[in-house]
Amino acid sequence: MTRVPLAGWMFAGPALAVIGVFFVLPVLAALALSLTDFDLYALADPHNLRFVAFDNYVDLLRTPMFWKSLWNTTYFVLVGVPLSIVASLGAALLLNAPVARFKALFRTALFAPVVTTLVAVAVIWRYLFHSSYGLVNWALGHLGVAPVDWLGDPRWAMPTIMLFAVWKNFGYNMVIFLAGLQAIPQDLYEAARIDGASKWRQFLHITLPMLGPVLLVVGVITVSGYFQLFAEPYVMTRGDPLQSTVSVLYFMFEEGFKWWNLGRASAVAFLLFLIILAATTLMLRLGRRKELV
Repeated sequence: MTRVPLAGWMFAGPALAVIGVFFVLPVLAALALSLTDFDLYALADPHNLRFVAFDNYVDLLRTPMFWKSLWNTTYFVLVGVPLSIVASLGAALLLNAPVARFKALFRTALFAPVVTTLVAVAVIWRYLFHSSYGLVNWALGHLGVAPVDWLGDPRWAMPTIMLFAVWKNFGYNMVIFLAGLQAIPQDLYEAARIDGASKWRQFLHITLPMLGPVLLVVGVITVSGYFQLFAEPYVMTRGDPLQSTVSVLYFMFEEGFKWWNLGRASAVAFLLFLIILAATTLMLRLGRRKELV
């Protein structure tokens, strides 16, 4: 067994201390908090704090609102993640095309939504999709389409938020895909063209297989990010209409900072962590199986 030199611990020590103080300790504290009934009364007087073990977790599994928020989040992930990946891959293919011009300009423009303030652009999108004076309904009116209550109709509220999230985040994945496309050897495409392969066959049999690891990384990042949906519904709909846009994180926020059930809110956080862990682990296993095949 090799021993780590003292110099290594000295260099890594400050970073490990920061990680321990600002990550490990808060996580352990939140885990301990989820096993108690910490609420507003316990905040005022620590003597009111009681250890309840896993009662918070069991109670959450019996709460209909938790299951509704979980379904809303799962629906957002199942539809939004493929849309985001398709949009980002399509943009990367266009930017990587030999005939593309002004690549730096378009790359910057498409990446710009990622670095803009989420709350500010969410407010702008809320006005764009306003039922009375929104630009979207104004354009649809010129096409003879009746106004749609995008954020006030339970059928359209979550798809509208989904569209906003895809627009906001696809530029990040686009840059990753673009790096993956540029790493594919051009000899493969030249050989395929000599054999008479069409562009579509080149995409299916060269581009997608070579992008397999990149697709896996992008999928894991996007899934874990979309499961943490919060700011979009908080700014645009406040969970309405009819609680159709309440996500798990939004439910956790209300439990913790509206009703001051901090023990239950911590339990929600760890349940969401287990869900994200299960989803990403399944994706990684499926990705490894495909690599072995």
